[in-house]
Amino acid sequence: MDEFELIKKYFTKISKDNHSAKSLNDDVFFDKNKKLVVSIDTYNEGIHFPKFKHPNLLIKKFVRSSISDLIAKGVKPVYYFISASGNKNHFTKKNLKIISKSLKQEQIKYNLKLSGGDTTNSSKTSFSLSTIGFSSNIVERNKAQINDDIYVTGNIGDSYIGLKVVKNNLKINLKLKKYFIKQFYCPDLPFKIYKYLHKFANTSIDISDGLLSDMLKLINKQKLSFEIDLNKVPISKKLKLYLNKYDKNKHKYLFNGDDYQILFTASSKKRSLIKKIAKKMNQKITLIGKINNSYKKNLIKLDNKALNLSNYKGYSHKF
Repeated sequence: MDEFELIKKYFTKISKDNHSAKSLNDDVFFDKNKKLVVSIDTYNEGIHFPKFKHPNLLIKKFVRSSISDLIAKGVKPVYYFISASGNKNHFTKKNLKIISKSLKQEQIKYNLKLSGGDTTNSSKTSFSLSTIGFSSNIVERNKAQINDDIYVTGNIGDSYIGLKVVKNNLKINLKLKKYFIKQFYCPDLPFKIYKYLHKFANTSIDISDGLLSDMLKLINKQKLSFEIDLNKVPISKKLKLYLNKYDKNKHKYLFNGDDYQILFTASSKKRSLIKKIAKKMNQKITLIGKINNSYKKNLIKLDNKALNLSNYKGYSHKF
């Protein structure tokens, strides 16, 4: 079974008396009365990152991917807790100084406060981060409306290329190599959007497991369908250059996750407002599709041709 089947079968029922848990079907815990928002993520060596190399970059990846859950809910991350498992070969004095320096840089960049954690000994490295913010409202999953526009921030696909380079599964020129590796370790979060998301988004999620996978999760309890035009999905100039230079197909690089951009829906009446806010933030926001009623099938099209969705489901933990 995958992680979502596991949660539904064994844990959803025992959370039913806790409304703040959102039926374990969102990325955060939200206590409206206390205005408390919490998320938690775990990162394991060999699963979320190939090896414990470049700890200065890895720790930035963990922080950014963790706070993106709150950003996608329209909430400013304030506090974070970090737990780490590893051994003396991983957590040398040199590496610990590097990790500490990177954490300080991320705290300054995103105005975060380290607030606690834990350490344990293990053969492989693993990190868990809990992030806390405060808000009277969040942008939840499963709140899309028929005929909503579907939007995505930033660019999609760079991180996947970076992962392939890190794993030595891709040979490209040095300039492109450096760019994609940076995008894998240090995703360019649409951080400022948390201030404005409530003004236009009906529902929202960050893209961690892949564009299609997270789109399915975004509306999984609603009797709705979606249509996405891959020609409209935004990619970076560097990815365009790579695709053109190495004669690659765009659609193979858009569904693999680790983008940590925001996927959201909004009424078509909000188009001018979204453009205005995007300009104000200097944030790329692209209209890529629409929400349809349940009588239509989920559709991803390329050059007006439907693709087989089963080929693009992204990443899912299997148990």
